Amino acid sequence: MTDYRSALVYVMVLTSASDSDMTDSELATIGEIVKFLPVFKGYNPEDLPMDSRECANLLEGDDGIDRVLDKVVAALPEHLRETAYALALEVVAADGIASQEELRLLEILRHTLDIERLAAAAIERGARARYMHA
Repeated sequence: MTDYRSALVYVMVLTSASDSDMTDSELATIGEIVKFLPVFKGYNPEDLPMDSRECANLLEGDDGIDRVLDKVVAALPEHLRETAYALALEVVAADGIASQEELRLLEILRHTLDIERLAAAAIERGARARYMHA
């Protein structure tokens, strides 16, 4: 994987798979994000299943999370790292429940992508606001 858009897909798939339960709402959120966000302009949504499979295959091997994150960091421009973190949060928020595994992965992502704590808090607050119920 060398494309930044595929790297963003890997982040979302990794996030969804982190608790060993890729829910329908998480998968639907990933599909919607790929179709509508400007960062995915030029990405063929038909490539989503292939990118998802490739990411899942990497996760199955030894040190799978580290291997996926190494590929993500190599393919992702620095200016899109906060975007990657925001997309991970969208996937976590999609089913309304943040598991301990997902929260741990968000912490790993924050450190791996070198997201400043204040920026991370702002991104987290934005995701929380978007998914708030009355």
